[in-house]
Amino acid sequence: MEMQPLGEAEKLALKKMKIFRQSILRYILRAMLASMFIGFGVIVAFKTGNFFYIVDNPLAYPMAALTFGAAIILIAYGGGDLFTGNTFYYTYAALRKKMNWTDVFKLWFCSYGGNILGAAVFAFIIFTTGLYESSEVNGFLLHVVEIKMQVPTTELFFRAILCNWLVCMAFFLPMGLKGDGPKMFTMMLFVFCFFISGYEHSIANMCTFAIALVLNHPGTISWGGVIHNLVPVTIGNMIGGAVFMAMMYYYANKPFLDDYDKEQGS
Repeated sequence: MEMQPLGEAEKLALKKMKIFRQSILRYILRAMLASMFIGFGVIVAFKTGNFFYIVDNPLAYPMAALTFGAAIILIAYGGGDLFTGNTFYYTYAALRKKMNWTDVFKLWFCSYGGNILGAAVFAFIIFTTGLYESSEVNGFLLHVVEIKMQVPTTELFFRAILCNWLVCMAFFLPMGLKGDGPKMFTMMLFVFCFFISGYEHSIANMCTFAIALVLNHPGTISWGGVIHNLVPVTIGNMIGGAVFMAMMYYYANKPFLDDYDKEQGS
C-alpha cells in the first residue's frame, strides 16, 4: 500500500509528543477541546434525533448518526486531541521505534484525563443553558444512555473494539486523500457507520453520560452505570486502535516500511 497515510500518522504522533513535552497543560487543554467538540456533536445528534423519537419515527437513530459527524470535523480541523485516535498513532510510532512505550502510556493517560475534564466542563455549560431541561427535548438522549448502562460487559467490550477500529479508519484513510471535501465526506461517512451500527466509543459515551447526569434523570442512570460501561469500552477501544489498527498495519506493511526507511536513509 502507499506509505503516505502511515507516514502522516507517524508524523502526527511525533507532533503530539512534541506538544506534550513543551507543555503538559497545553496538551491536556487540547484533550479537553476534543471531548468538548464531541459534546457539540452529541447535542446536535440527540436534539435532531429527538424530533423523530417523540413521534416514534424509526429515523431517530439514523438522523442522530448523520448529524453526529459534525464532531469529527471539529476534532480534525479544530485541533483537539482524542484518546481513541491516540491508541493507534502512538502504538504505531512506538512499533516503528520513533517513541518509547513510557511516553505512549503517559500520553494516553493525559489525553484520557483531559477528555474526561472536557466532558465535565461541557456538561456543566449545557446544564447552565437550560436547553436540555424539558423531557420533550432530552427523552431520546436519556433513553439511549439508559440502554448503554445496561448492556452486558462482554458485549460492550467487543462493540468497543469494532468502534475504535472504524473511528481510527475515519481519521486514517483521509490522510491519503487530496482536498478537504473528500476528507470531510469520508470522515462523516465512517462516523455515521460507527454510530448507526451501535458500537461503543468511550469518549462519546463519557460526554453523553456527563450531560445525562446533570439533567433530571431516572434512577437507572447512575455513576455505577457509567463505570460499568466505560471500563470495558475503554479497554475495547484501546485494543481496536492498538491491535487492529497499529499492529495490523505495522506488521502487514513491514517489508514496505523497511524498504521505505532504507530509501529515506540513502
